[in-house]
Amino acid sequence: ISACLVGSEMCIRDRYHGISAAKKPAAQIVGPDGEVLPPVLKPAPPSYSNVFGKAAVELARKDPRVVAITAAMCDNTGLTQFAIEFPERFFDVGIAEQHAVCFGAGLATKGLRPLVAIYSTFLQRAVDQVIHDVATQDLPMVLCVDRAGLVGDDGIGFQGVFDIGLLRMLPNVSVLMPRDQLELPPMLEYALQQDHLTAVRYPRGVGLDDPLPFHQPIETGKAEVLRHGEHVAILAFGPAVYWALEAAARLDEHGIQATVVNARFAKPLDEKLILELAARCGRIVTVEEHALAGGFGSAVLELLADHGLTSSVKVSRVGLPDHFVEHGSPSQLLARYGVTVEAIEAAARQICGERTIVQP
Repeated sequence: ISACLVGSEMCIRDRYHGISAAKKPAAQIVGPDGEVLPPVLKPAPPSYSNVFGKAAVELARKDPRVVAITAAMCDNTGLTQFAIEFPERFFDVGIAEQHAVCFGAGLATKGLRPLVAIYSTFLQRAVDQVIHDVATQDLPMVLCVDRAGLVGDDGIGFQGVFDIGLLRMLPNVSVLMPRDQLELPPMLEYALQQDHLTAVRYPRGVGLDDPLPFHQPIETGKAEVLRHGEHVAILAFGPAVYWALEAAARLDEHGIQATVVNARFAKPLDEKLILELAARCGRIVTVEEHALAGGFGSAVLELLADHGLTSSVKVSRVGLPDHFVEHGSPSQLLARYGVTVEAIEAAARQICGERTIVQP
């Protein structure tokens, strides 16, 4: 399909694109008199795609320049409501990611602000257009990179673990990732205010039950320090921040005090903060749900190398190895490849000397 489908037509027909396994019925709760009680259901957090879709609608209400583009994934990317409310500003180009990006570039040249929602794995098809049609011309566009990270049973062809490396090497491009669902809407609002290509990546699945409050506004190349410690700095990108916080709590039991940083940006990095932490701690652990080659940790290493610090600062990177990730649930795959709270704790303890630090 090469032609654009405008409005909600594609969303209405896109019903059985993906089928999940049937859910087992919940166990019955029986009261003291033998009566069956209704189950107590805790509302699940919204999915990142739904949070994105709601934010896109809110942004479009405030700014008539905002348009949304998808490649045959209207409902799955959360854009159904956008298509219904703004049919003249919604475009489904079919399974043609290259065209989605190039079409968005054309709209950007006419003063519009495109939100181009594409799965991380499918964005790989459009790298040429990202480079030549958008970045080279320094056009304002937001790449909404859905399903960034491991996607579970969708399998080897769907893992979103290469987009950081593909994007951060390009001039005129920023790459961001929220730590949770509360940070996604302000990141999208920030991205729409930029005059160059900005990629906001976010994972598949639902957000956290108890996310941290959002306080610090999104500023270009500025990270967020969530915890202070003097022995090691843990720099995490995206929801991995919460694994880093848990690892830091465990490290406390061994007398190792960790600073935990929500990086927010893989490009541009918060260079000032990272260099300050390198000088103060001399030990850095990076964490990401992405291939280590070319990823966020590589960006940190490059920064340290550019400042001649690789011999004086110990760095350990936690991320996915140089291997195509196969089928399995995200939790299974993260455990298999060592991207866990335990792995972060072990990496920090190793570069701190694998021993308990005795407090004065």
